[in-house]
Amino acid sequence: MEPILGMIADIGFPIVISVYLLVRIEKKMESLTVSIQSLTNAINKMK
Repeated sequence: MEPILGMIADIGFPIVISVYLLVRIEKKMESLTVSIQSLTNAINKMK
């Protein structure tokens, strides 16, 4: 039982950190997409 808990601790922690970072990056990517679309619209209005 103890080796299994050790494996979960060793593997589970990096997985949790990876998922957390991916979620944070996804939110920032969505924000950047909106900003780029806004800039594209502003440039098109200037033409």
